[in-house]
Amino acid sequence: MRIETNERLVKRNKQIGTYLFLFSMAVLVGGFILANGSLFNIEGLESISDALYLTIMPLVLVIGMISTFVSVRMTNLWFRVPRPENLIEQSLKGLGKKGALYNYFHFPARHVLIAPQGVFAIVTRFQEGSYRVEGSKWRTFRTPIGRIFSIFRMDGINNPTLDAQMAAEHVQDILRSINAEVPVHPLILFTDSRARLEIFNSTVPVLYADPKQEPNLKDYLRDFPKEGRVTLTQEQIDQFDEATRGSSKRKRG
Repeated sequence: MRIETNERLVKRNKQIGTYLFLFSMAVLVGGFILANGSLFNIEGLESISDALYLTIMPLVLVIGMISTFVSVRMTNLWFRVPRPENLIEQSLKGLGKKGALYNYFHFPARHVLIAPQGVFAIVTRFQEGSYRVEGSKWRTFRTPIGRIFSIFRMDGINNPTLDAQMAAEHVQDILRSINAEVPVHPLILFTDSRARLEIFNSTVPVLYADPKQEPNLKDYLRDFPKEGRVTLTQEQIDQFDEATRGSSKRKRG
């Protein structure tokens, strides 16, 4: 299977995450020094008026917290290993060489799989907690303290079903633009095998990347109903590939 990953985007976002982390640390350390100038015997800081101090410190705190939260979010999405695209690739081994996997080209669809079984828009979740989905409603099981820590870690799962449906609609629009009337199937993929899932009539299939867990991506594709297998022709795949590369070039420009 051909694997296409937007390496330029991955590299750029890793750099942004690194710079944000360093910036947030500099802001918070600078704010601490500013607030304790006398402790560090720094001349000049003691002459700052109370009015100016009360203006600067809240601003420093807000900027530091916002940049920290954003850098944590970037770390979760772009630094966490193993990488989702690598896990998906491993999950697809043994299913044949036909098809293509596109990573980070078609947001909000972070991964688009074109396989003999069909076209799939995949959203991933890295979290390891306990979750229940009934239809399209999700519930997270955490203690009150755990919920507080989750806010600081920026690791809430939000609503994967809604995200997957939006991703599929976006890919569907791309297919329409190349006159490919092929249904796009949304999928939710948990990349951490420690996640504990309770699935009740989920609107969108919820799967593990790990083939040792149930349900998983490999078994889902292997058992996909033959009567529902509608996929792209090679010519349409080439057109989709061209549209993908053209979109990537426009975003970089």
